[in-house]
Amino acid sequence: MTKQFWINLPVKDVNVSKEFFSKLGFRFNSQFGNGPNSAAMQIGEKDVTVMLFDEPTFKGFVENCGLADTAKGVEVLLSIDAESKEEVDQLAQKAIEAGGKSNHSPREMDGWMYGCLFTDPDGHSWNVLHMDMSKMPRG
Repeated sequence: MTKQFWINLPVKDVNVSKEFFSKLGFRFNSQFGNGPNSAAMQIGEKDVTVMLFDEPTFKGFVENCGLADTAKGVEVLLSIDAESKEEVDQLAQKAIEAGGKSNHSPREMDGWMYGCLFTDPDGHSWNVLHMDMSKMPRG
C-alpha cells in the first residue's frame, strides 16, 4: 500500500509561489526539490507534499496534455483545515496580503462548516475550512 500522497501543481515562477506560501505559514522540504524548477511544500501533520513545478518541468511529466487555464475554470479545489473560525479568517487575510485573490468572504456553510476560498498567484483554488464536528449532520 502507498505510504505518501503527493500533489503536483504547475506554477509560473517557483520563487513567487514559495514566497506566497511561506507567508501563509507553509514550510518547504529541500530533500524533494529546492531549485529553480521545483519546491516541495509540506502541509499538515502528515506532511502531505505539494510539489510546485515550473510550467516547463510540469509539462514534461504530462507530455501531450495541455495545462488547465485557471482563469477560465477550476481544475481542482485544494482544501486545508483550520482549528477555528479565527484561523480561517487569519489565513484568508494572509493569502490576500501575500498576493492571492478572493471574492468569497469567510462564511458559515451548512450549519457546521466555516470557510473561505482563495486563489494563489497561479490561480489554483484553495479552500480553508473549519468544521465543527459536534454540529455535523449524522446520516
